[in-house]
Amino acid sequence: MDTADLGLPVNVPSTALFTDQYELTMLQAALKAGTAGRHSVFEVFTRRLPHGRRYGVVAGTGRVLDAVENFRFDEGVLRFLREKALVDEETLDWLAGYRFSGDIWGYPEGEVYFPGSPIMRVEGSFAECVLLETVILSILNHDSAIAAAASRMSSAAQGRSLIEMGARRTHELAAVAASRAAYIGGFSSTSDLAAGFRYNIPTVGTSAHAFTLLHDTERDAFRAQVDSLGAGTTLLVDTYDVAEAVRAAVEVAGPELGAVRIDSGDLLLVAHRVRQQLDELGARDTKIVVTSDLDEYAIASLAAAPVDAYGVGTQLVTGSGHPTCSMVYKLVARAESADPGAPLVPVAKRSTGGKTSIGGRKWAARRLDADGVAEAEVIGTGEVPPELAGQELLVPLVRGGEVIAREPLDVVRDRHAAARAGLPLSATQLSRGEPVLPTEYVHVPSGS
Repeated sequence: MDTADLGLPVNVPSTALFTDQYELTMLQAALKAGTAGRHSVFEVFTRRLPHGRRYGVVAGTGRVLDAVENFRFDEGVLRFLREKALVDEETLDWLAGYRFSGDIWGYPEGEVYFPGSPIMRVEGSFAECVLLETVILSILNHDSAIAAAASRMSSAAQGRSLIEMGARRTHELAAVAASRAAYIGGFSSTSDLAAGFRYNIPTVGTSAHAFTLLHDTERDAFRAQVDSLGAGTTLLVDTYDVAEAVRAAVEVAGPELGAVRIDSGDLLLVAHRVRQQLDELGARDTKIVVTSDLDEYAIASLAAAPVDAYGVGTQLVTGSGHPTCSMVYKLVARAESADPGAPLVPVAKRSTGGKTSIGGRKWAARRLDADGVAEAEVIGTGEVPPELAGQELLVPLVRGGEVIAREPLDVVRDRHAAARAGLPLSATQLSRGEPVLPTEYVHVPSGS
């Protein structure tokens, strides 16, 4: 299965080198030691949320599935590894036939998570699982950080439209991924055409200050734009004098003017003045869009302003101060031998400095209170307690190397809105605080 199955126009190229060198050197050593074939269980989790955040958002799962499916060592990649003498010939021969054949489970994309949540579980031989560490973490850490920021901004916007417009503030490929993550988090559109092309996200955009400056007068610029795009366009009104621009905009486009955009100044004050002026000029249905280095706090501060939409760039694509989620990919169980029937044994890191891990293949469930509101993230090994049946969070994503869980982005977006709505009300507070749900660890022996 590839992206064409969802009608997407762009396939993902080989992702085999989106990895760290030590994944390959570990593989080589494990092949020589005879341990590469041991059945292994890796889990993705984060030990803590970014400082002050109350929940995280799982994003990037769909891109992970693409990356795993396209993790192939073609002739060009193998030639590079051979020329650089990064691994020996035995390892190169093994890599030439690499296809992930294991299983992946995970939180559904768009779901919320908390410290310790087993966001993704990868099972298979040690050799095939260890190679996926870097690319999985690269995608999930980036996309989940953007989605979390987008979710906070969406909460602050209180139903008003949000436009992602951060492409010029980040790497050109990261910008496409950021648009996708922002859409999951609650944004409604993007200015990035590559994101629209790749993920079918609605795109928007009309003009910048350069277009106004190109013309002899602001009125000439407005006339040119309206003649080309129609009266329903959005006119940028803060190149010179805002009040004069609003007057000219309505005179040129008429009361059917779609929207005006304000990109500078005291947005709260200016928005109120512009709304009053538009109403006085008869353009009561004309919308107001504000931009200018917004973040969730600035959006919240404009809650009382007559604003209809927010355009957000830099703060969104950089995670609003937290550009990564600090997720890790840890081996939590492995077979005693390479024998297919060998039992799994839990393994865990026991270091100091807050970097320990908990061994064993884990399940996760979200316990609800009597009103159906989430009250705890329960993580355990062994059997799932009967009282948590039906509330498990992990779902199968890949089975026997075959992707089985691709889904449209709108489904993911709706899932996130529902997951966030199921949290306590304090989850949407912007003030710094502890995770809104406590994480509880339990172990239920099999057959108990």
